Amino acid sequence: MVGVAILCAVLAAGCGALGAMWQHAGVRETTDLKLTSALRLVRSRRWVHGFLVLFACAVLQVVALALAPVSVVAPLNALAIPIIAVARTRRPTGVPAVAALVATAGIAVFVTITAGAAVPTQVSPKVALQAGQLVVAGVLVCVVAATFTAGAVRALALAVGAGIAYGLVAVLVRDVTTALPVVEWVSLGGLVVAFLSGAWFIQLGYAAGPPDLVVAGQTVVNPIVAAWIGIELLGEGTGMSAAAQAGLVVSAVAAVAGTVALAHYHRVRQDTLP
Repeated sequence: MVGVAILCAVLAAGCGALGAMWQHAGVRETTDLKLTSALRLVRSRRWVHGFLVLFACAVLQVVALALAPVSVVAPLNALAIPIIAVARTRRPTGVPAVAALVATAGIAVFVTITAGAAVPTQVSPKVALQAGQLVVAGVLVCVVAATFTAGAVRALALAVGAGIAYGLVAVLVRDVTTALPVVEWVSLGGLVVAFLSGAWFIQLGYAAGPPDLVVAGQTVVNPIVAAWIGIELLGEGTGMSAAAQAGLVVSAVAAVAGTVALAHYHRVRQDTLP
């Protein structure tokens, strides 16, 4: 089952990269994007195509999360980083290539460790509430940061906010799917709110910066948040050795460092443009 889950997650990453590029193009066609003007996005054929591909991505992720622990499936979203980097540049070189490689390698190591040590667990209402409170606090910090910044920094802040929200989505999806046929209405409601918030942040991120930066930001933060909730709050890392925990920390730091380097590159490039 874990193998099927990993395959679904990898396919979802590919769909996520393709959908992100199409939606970014569609958002760029819409000037002065605001919540009140969001319906204008559906007029863009490329944005709609991106939405449909991302819907397929969501279905694949739901299947993967139903078959394997959160800390195994969620990190594989980061495979979208090298996919979109290669798709946007035929021969990616320099800082963007190295940054994308470091971020991807960090997540790959993270997945390797969690796949061998994580154990499936149930999501209790208390843990879901606690995770929700922590996520709301993190998202609010990102909203404040995005409000007082612009360009690549604003795009990254919004992407991080989306990643935090999607980290909670991954946990709640597992709770809802493993509880079927009983419907966990609280978790389902929280899932919808977190998903819609993250999706809107991503659209705003596309309006502020390049798609590879937005994808890198949310796909690195998303699995780190989801895996942290799974390991620390759900107990998926019970029995994990000290060496494995140290490896998780190092790989997470590498992934974040690669994303920050990518953001810095885009900010410098934007400042040097006429």
